[in-house]
Amino acid sequence: MTKQTVLGRVAQLAKANINALLDQAEDPQKMLDQLIRDYTGNIAEAEQAVAATIGNLRLMEQDHQEDVDAAKEWGEKALAASRKADGLRAGGQTAEADRFDNLAKVALGRQLQSEKEARTAEPTIAAQTEVVEKLKSGLEQMKAKLDALGAKRDELVARATSARAQNQMMDAVKNIDVLDPTSELSRFEDKVRREEAKAMGKQELAASSLDAQFEQLDALGDSAEIEARLAALKG
Repeated sequence: MTKQTVLGRVAQLAKANINALLDQAEDPQKMLDQLIRDYTGNIAEAEQAVAATIGNLRLMEQDHQEDVDAAKEWGEKALAASRKADGLRAGGQTAEADRFDNLAKVALGRQLQSEKEARTAEPTIAAQTEVVEKLKSGLEQMKAKLDALGAKRDELVARATSARAQNQMMDAVKNIDVLDPTSELSRFEDKVRREEAKAMGKQELAASSLDAQFEQLDALGDSAEIEARLAALKG
């Protein structure tokens, strides 16, 4: 995986606008659970990529150290061969001295090659070290996002549960209003009032009939009185 690919993935995931996704969720709990699973998988994938990048960096560091050590070792061998040549030459053994001088030259050549390889690797190692630090930072941002997502998930699930409970309560209140048994009392009261009115009507009718009978009785009394007085006049 290239540097750009790894960094791009980490940056994209670390900067994901989770709140915007949550605002569009019709079912927050299912959406959040799936988002957490996906994001956890993305972090695991990024961790593998970062681990591979770190591993490559450590290999380059080991190779660089080997070149540094080799350059030092070849330098020591060149010095030893040169001193040996000087000693042999002082003793009159010119041919043998030349052989050791040649060995010193070979060692110096190997030293020079190791130093070049070490210097060539240093800029790459420095660049990869910077990449690794950025990747680690990106992973930390991703994990922080995951923690925030988990907290947001718990908050939204609690809010959804509360909202459902409130809606159920309001529905129950509306049902109570619709099926309020006290609303039937007014109808019963109207019926009672009609019955009372009917009784009052009957009472009025009965009273009217009784008054008429008394009036008839009074009329009969007057007629009898008139007859009596008439008889008295005649007598």
